[in-house]
Amino acid sequence: MSNSAILDKLEGIKIRFEEISQQITDPEVMSDMKRYIRLNREYRDMEPLIAAYDRYRILLSHLEEAKQMFRDEKDEELRVMAQEEVEKLSSCIGLLDEEIKLLLLPSDPEDDKNAVMEIRGGTGGDEASIFAGDLYRMYNRFCENKGWKVEVTGFSPGTAGGFKEIVMTVTGVKVYGTLKYESGVHRVQRVPKTETQGRVHTSAATVAVLPEAGEFDIELNMNDIRKDVFCSSGPGGQSVNTTYSAIRLTHVPTGIVVQCQDEKSQLRNFDKALAELRTRIYNLEYRKYMDGVAAQRKTMVSTGDRSAKVRTYNYPQSRVTDHRINLTLYNLPAIIDGDIQELIDKLQMEENAERMRASE
Repeated sequence: MSNSAILDKLEGIKIRFEEISQQITDPEVMSDMKRYIRLNREYRDMEPLIAAYDRYRILLSHLEEAKQMFRDEKDEELRVMAQEEVEKLSSCIGLLDEEIKLLLLPSDPEDDKNAVMEIRGGTGGDEASIFAGDLYRMYNRFCENKGWKVEVTGFSPGTAGGFKEIVMTVTGVKVYGTLKYESGVHRVQRVPKTETQGRVHTSAATVAVLPEAGEFDIELNMNDIRKDVFCSSGPGGQSVNTTYSAIRLTHVPTGIVVQCQDEKSQLRNFDKALAELRTRIYNLEYRKYMDGVAAQRKTMVSTGDRSAKVRTYNYPQSRVTDHRINLTLYNLPAIIDGDIQELIDKLQMEENAERMRASE
């Protein structure tokens, strides 16, 4: 794409950006909360492009000045300086070209959302539950390092430790856009605590990451929801098993069931369960979109497809392999302790490269 073509495209976006900046201050728009949220999201998405556009225009202006100086200047020393400036500015513009092309790619509107994360023990019995617990701690530490808030909404403990299943909500900046790459089957290869012969076993746990649906993303008819109240179980203090604070919600049309028991307040558990139910209903449609995306991008096994093997954690060799991009790292202790940013960065880079190739 030529400089003029990029400028033309960015100038069109700048016009739209200015239109939105006026609309979001219009009292009529502000009174329509759904429209106001959508316009604000569009405005935020455009801000990096507008900043890049401003830098691009300045660099092109400086480049033209440097070229003019090189053409007109008689002093050889000044001509050399002008030529060096032309080369420097041309390099900067080339880098900014790539940045702008990436910014121009349509982003997933769900990336800015919070996420609901579900981890389930798969094949491997007790060892699979223990591994599900290891994955929970890995993600919990990663989220802590990112400054994100993690709230467990429901869990079922494993008989030998870990979890048969654990569901949590993660709140922060661009949570779903970061964690969506973790969906799929995670395998572990190690000697289980119950193994007396010292043999390495392979077990698995599944991870599903869903974008949290906002209040305005989906409208729920409360007449379609059956509410059940029961006693909480597991850790939680004296109120556990004595007060009916746990909530189970069933969405009759879809058959989706969610429950929350981590709060002592029935009302708080209801609010959390309702938010998770809204997310799961919303994701019925969202997954159809993601199925189409995943069919085209090997990095995007983020549909909750539990048959898709995404990563193997090999303890004897201290090795972690991401099968989508054939990446192997030999720092398993750090990764299982929450240091997964490098894996996510490489997956994002590969996805961006695939999207760039597709756009060309």
